[in-house]
Amino acid sequence: MPLDAVPLTCRHCGLPLTGAATERGAFCCQGCAGAYTLIHDLGLDAYYDRRPIEAAAPPVAPDGTDGADPLLGLPDAVAVAPDGSCLLRLSVDGLHCGACLWLIEAAVTRNHPEVRSARANLTTRCLTLRWTGSAAQAVDLARLVTRLGYRVAPFGAGGAGAGADPAAAHERMLLRRMALAGFAAANVMLLSVAIWSGVGAMGDATRTLLHWVSALIALPTVAIAGQPFFRSALAALRAGRTNMDVPISVGVCLATGMSLVMTINHGEHAYFDGAVMLLFFLLVGRYLDSRARGRARSAAAHLLALNQAPVTVLAADGLPQVLPPARVPLGATVLVAAGERVGVDGTVADGVSDLDASLVTGETLPLAVAPGAQVFAGMINRTAPLRLTATASGEGTLLAEMVRLLEAAEQGRARHVLLADRIARAYTPVVHLTALVTFLGWVLLGSVPWYQALLIAVSVLIITCPCALALAVPAVQVTASGRLMRQGILLKSATALERLAPVDTVVFDKTGTLTLGRPDLLPDPTLTTAELALAASLARTSRHPLSRALARAAGPGPVAEGVVEVPGGGLRWLGPQGFVRLGSRTFCGVTDTAEEGVAGPELWLTRCGQPPRRLLFADRPRRDAAAVVATLKARGFRVELLSGDRAVTAQALAAEVGIDSVRADARPADKCAHLAALRAQGRKVLMVGDGLNDAAALAAADVSLSPATAVDVTQTAADVVFQGDGLAAVAETLAVARRSRALVRQNLIFTLLYNLCAVPVAVAGLATPLVAAAAMSGSSLVVMANALRLGGFKPRDGGFR
Repeated sequence: MPLDAVPLTCRHCGLPLTGAATERGAFCCQGCAGAYTLIHDLGLDAYYDRRPIEAAAPPVAPDGTDGADPLLGLPDAVAVAPDGSCLLRLSVDGLHCGACLWLIEAAVTRNHPEVRSARANLTTRCLTLRWTGSAAQAVDLARLVTRLGYRVAPFGAGGAGAGADPAAAHERMLLRRMALAGFAAANVMLLSVAIWSGVGAMGDATRTLLHWVSALIALPTVAIAGQPFFRSALAALRAGRTNMDVPISVGVCLATGMSLVMTINHGEHAYFDGAVMLLFFLLVGRYLDSRARGRARSAAAHLLALNQAPVTVLAADGLPQVLPPARVPLGATVLVAAGERVGVDGTVADGVSDLDASLVTGETLPLAVAPGAQVFAGMINRTAPLRLTATASGEGTLLAEMVRLLEAAEQGRARHVLLADRIARAYTPVVHLTALVTFLGWVLLGSVPWYQALLIAVSVLIITCPCALALAVPAVQVTASGRLMRQGILLKSATALERLAPVDTVVFDKTGTLTLGRPDLLPDPTLTTAELALAASLARTSRHPLSRALARAAGPGPVAEGVVEVPGGGLRWLGPQGFVRLGSRTFCGVTDTAEEGVAGPELWLTRCGQPPRRLLFADRPRRDAAAVVATLKARGFRVELLSGDRAVTAQALAAEVGIDSVRADARPADKCAHLAALRAQGRKVLMVGDGLNDAAALAAADVSLSPATAVDVTQTAADVVFQGDGLAAVAETLAVARRSRALVRQNLIFTLLYNLCAVPVAVAGLATPLVAAAAMSGSSLVVMANALRLGGFKPRDGGFR
């Protein structure tokens, strides 16, 4: 666009120009003018070509003249990476598309040579900056982003903007317009049925009256419900491009306009019903797609939140000092109170306690630690205070590495595009060209008046309207989602079914996935009732998972008084017959090593003058784990077990459920690396996991499932969440996904055949707009009916119902 041209809309944000704005030039405000100038000066004008037409322009950042500059405090949020570089995470308000990411990353790196990397994440709305130099440069970097038209704040400080979630607002807008279109379509169709049934017996005045009533309902409905399509189409045309909304908008507007002309002239036919029904069907599909995408929140944001709490550090004078996790120097002494989350990686300098290490190992059983033991950020100190010597903080921790793995996996997944969208991009210009050639052909032939030629062109637009194409995928998704939801399976990603269909490898986590994640006391016929009652009386005083399992197995009973719990060891009680101990092998002084290699957690009970008794526990597999594994293998899937647990325990469970391939002692990075290796071999991988340590692996796999008992971070990373104590949902979801792929392909083939047959009829003038609307609606009904077949689908092997 030449610089001396004054468009009808703002060059930067696309909003209409008012009279005052026109006086300022081609921009609606000074903020947009400044952002446009900066982008132009940096040579990044390609941003306006890369930005999708549908994406709203970034908001204009405040100029800071109403008070203190909020960016001046950013240096305090800068972390020092292990290599000495500065690192800052900013929450960016106004990110809408990949073009926004490209613009920010390119502008920062081109304008500041000291910046080593700038990575923006569309899912988390997070910008990660890494540069060499001082922390004070954070202010200049953030100001550059605000000059581009975005608002920024330190990540985790509540977001950069104060307004509501724009995605949620867009979803509510679609829902309101869908409800309006549905209400109007039902009423207009009732009036149309009355007109059709009265053909030959209804007078012109009555028919015209019914047409006018239809117009009173349809006109405001089209004007309001069609806005999502009209705005997108207008923006595309202004930019000299086209998209799927252009033929929709043209067809709806021409059908409505011609119907209004026919009503004014007392014509026999009006097509308000076709226009309103078309909008309703398309809004249903668009709302379902928006809702599915809105459910895919970012797991990386949740993981980052785990490490935001301040850390208590002992200063050189011995006084405690509270610091942000990123500011803790290496070698510092860190105090961790009971019940507090560890904020740094380090080694235990003083104290004995139990840690919830599920973030790293995935195991629900506490990890006993003593001086010299290694701990990681994100673990929770359960029982007693600890003193740690910091070995890594901020971006050097294992938790930060998990976040980086998860963000990388999410960014790779965001490039996935639905098959119907890819077809629609090539389909739309063909529809335009066909309608235009039809109109010009009939006009040049001169055999019909121009308005009749226009009606034929409208029929072509309506009959070729991509309604069936737009429903080809959503209709199957809705049916599949309904079937799965009735079985307690929730699809969280709009593309989950498409990515599940080609899966050939299923990788299971162990604890909480193949097992219930809850230890149970194994029956021991040599254990007497008196011994069980004694051990349970001590166990009822503790909240340790093994103690709870023992108390649960013994049932209600008395509680021993005066029991002392030794963190990381066990329980000690002075009874009538002397000391009684219940706890670990070391705590109870057991020297027999004959059973040390036996899989499963254990407690020992020792009494004066009595031999020690071993209480063995097991995390039992889910009731149908073996059957599901057998079914998956019978269907041709490769099944693996990938666990952070000990090799002896993992192999024992694998043998019990029938899994041949086992990889144990795997940390989060190891799991991601193993999944990457499988994908490098050309395999399509489904990961099933539930622990915090599985979040990055779930995001790194092609597709992922998580039980509803999983922690929130894992459920956020997963594409599918299932309820219940069984694993039947895994086999059922895979079967439904494969069947859905087949139905989607059938729908797409049908829409292609429909257009090949219907277009020549419409071009020949043999289909009025009413017939075209009926044919278009009929094609949509066929697509819906085919999708509904999924509801009664049963796998050939019977599946799990």
